[in-house]
Amino acid sequence: MTMHMNLNDSTALITGGSQGLGYALASALAERGVRVVVVARDPQALHANVSALQERGLRVHALRADIADKHAIYPLAAQAAALVGPIDILINNASTLGPVPLQLLADTDCEELERTLAVNLLGPFRLTKALLGSMVLRGRGVVVNISSDAATEPYPEWGAYGASKAALDQLTRIWAAELGVELESPVRIFAVDPGEMDTRMHAQAMPDADRSQLAAPRDVAQSIIAMIEQPRRAANGARLSASKWQVRT
Repeated sequence: MTMHMNLNDSTALITGGSQGLGYALASALAERGVRVVVVARDPQALHANVSALQERGLRVHALRADIADKHAIYPLAAQAAALVGPIDILINNASTLGPVPLQLLADTDCEELERTLAVNLLGPFRLTKALLGSMVLRGRGVVVNISSDAATEPYPEWGAYGASKAALDQLTRIWAAELGVELESPVRIFAVDPGEMDTRMHAQAMPDADRSQLAAPRDVAQSIIAMIEQPRRAANGARLSASKWQVRT
């Protein structure tokens, strides 16, 4: 792995890409010359936002899929590769908070926990498994798992979400250990805590938050892209904080 990953004409698959951080990442990567496939469940928002990017001449494609549906994963991986070629960058961004308003674990239905784990943990696991082999064979690839500070802090009422993100962090570390954690590994996987952002999900979780104090998704997206580009600063298995990341050219 070189000191700098060249993004131009590479390919990316982004889940949860119709809004918030996922959409910001899709836009910013496409602006850098990346051929992007955006995945989301809501067909209306997905196609409206992807069409807006396509009208700007950006190479972005939309695929509707539910990451929690285990039967959707391999067809999704195949369709994405058919659209843009082998995937170089996978960003597992799709997430669910679980029950809203947020609830104590004692009040959380088992089915709600199962659904949260299916979206936030099993979906990323299955999609990574579907795409990682090609990355290893080609000697090129990056997987980014979007985490949260709820993965490390036991916030009351964030039990389902926090448990799912904590498990995703550990899954990331294990993938990295199995890939080989050497500094210049040709295939990397790392987790990113994006911090508190001005998104619909944050508003659902904390409706009284001061939006002026929240990070803009586009700014966070630029930090994550810098992590993808700079393997020596975003090593295999790392857990990184977007709020502490300084973008370097």
